[in-house]
Amino acid sequence: MKAEPKTILRFLLEHYEVIAELFETQANEGIIPHEVLTQTIAKHESDIRSQLLEYKILSPVNDNYEIRTVYYNLIEFILSEFKPMLPETIEKYHTSIAELFRKIKENINGDKVTLSQRLNDLAIEIRSFYEMVERNTQSLLQETRELKANVKKIDYREKIVRASRWIDEYILPLNKILDINHSASVANKLYEISEYSNKYRLNFDDENSRQQFERLYFQLIQVNDNLLRQSKILTNELLPLIERIRTESIILTGWITFLKNPYKRKVPKLLKRKEVSVYSNETFFNASEIFEQFKNEVDVYFEEDVVDSEKWIFDKDHYTKKLKDNLPVENFFKWCSTTLKEDYKKVEIEKFFALTILAFEEDIERDYGKKAEFDKIKINDLTLTVPKLTIEKQNGIS
Repeated sequence: MKAEPKTILRFLLEHYEVIAELFETQANEGIIPHEVLTQTIAKHESDIRSQLLEYKILSPVNDNYEIRTVYYNLIEFILSEFKPMLPETIEKYHTSIAELFRKIKENINGDKVTLSQRLNDLAIEIRSFYEMVERNTQSLLQETRELKANVKKIDYREKIVRASRWIDEYILPLNKILDINHSASVANKLYEISEYSNKYRLNFDDENSRQQFERLYFQLIQVNDNLLRQSKILTNELLPLIERIRTESIILTGWITFLKNPYKRKVPKLLKRKEVSVYSNETFFNASEIFEQFKNEVDVYFEEDVVDSEKWIFDKDHYTKKLKDNLPVENFFKWCSTTLKEDYKKVEIEKFFALTILAFEEDIERDYGKKAEFDKIKINDLTLTVPKLTIEKQNGIS
C-alpha cells in the first residue's frame, strides 16, 4: 500500500540526520554499503530500514543500497552539495530537446493531445537543462573560491592541476554549450525553438496548443536571460579567477622548487638598480626651441576684405509701368529675361526673380492655357524650365 505524501515528508523530517549521513556516504563512495547502513541506523538508534525501502527512498543494489535519484536531488538541492558535472552530461539535453522539437514540427497539424504532451515535455526538458547549468556554475564558483582560499591546504602543484582541469574540461566546453552563435549549441537550439513558438503563439487553430506555445515562448525568453547571466559568471568571474589561481600557483611552485635547491642555478640580480629614460636626451632642448619663439610677442592685425559691389535696388513701379506698356505679354518669363538683357546686357538670377514677382500682383490675371507648355531660360550657367504664362490686356492690368 502506497504511503501518504505527508507521511513520507514527516518521515524525512524526523530522520533527517540519518538520511543526510547516508547521502554523504553515497556522494563520496557512489554507493551505500550494507554495513554502513547498519552502523548509521544503530548509531541513531532508529530501526528505519524497512521504511526507507517501503517509501522507496533507498533501492537495493546487490547487497548494498543507493538513494533514489528523486530523493538524492532533493537532498543535494537542500544542502547545496552540487558536484560539477562534465559538459557531456549537460549536452545530452541537446539531443532530447532537438528530438522533441523535431517531432513537434513534423506533426504540428496532427493529434492535438500528442502535440500538447510534447510541448509540455519540451518545457520540462528546457527547465531541467537550465537548472543543471545553474547548479554547475554555482558549484564551480564555490569550489574555485575554496581553492583560492586554500581551505583544505592543497599543495600548489595540485592547485595548478585542478585549475587547469576546470578550465579545459568544464568552463570552456560549458561556454560552448551556452554560445548562441555556435550552431551545435543548446543555446542556439533554444533560440530556434523560441522563433518557432513565437510564430504559433500568435496564429494557431487550436486554442489550448496556442496557449502552450505562448507559455513556451515566454519561458524561453526567461531562460535566455538566465543563460546569459550564467555565461557572464563563467566569463567575467570564474575564468579570470581560475586563471589567477593557476598563474599564482605556477609562480609559487617555481619559487618553492628553487628554494629547495638554491645553488643549482645562478641567481639573477633581481634588485639591481637600472635607470631607463622614457624620452630622448635632446627632448629638453627641442622643447626650449619651441617655447622660445613665443617669448617676443608681435601685434597681429586682421582686416576683413571688403569687395566693392554695386547694390541693386528693384524699382517695382518702373517695371510695372514697362509691363503695362508691353501688354499683352504672351510669355511673361521670357519677357523678364529680354527686359533685363536690354537694361543690363545680361541676366542675373537675383534680378530675374525680383522681376517675376510682378506676375503675382492682385490686379494681374494669369492665363496658363488649356495645355501646359514650358520654356527654357538661360541665366549665366543656369538653365531654368518655366511654364509659359500669358497676361492678356483686357483681363490683365487695369
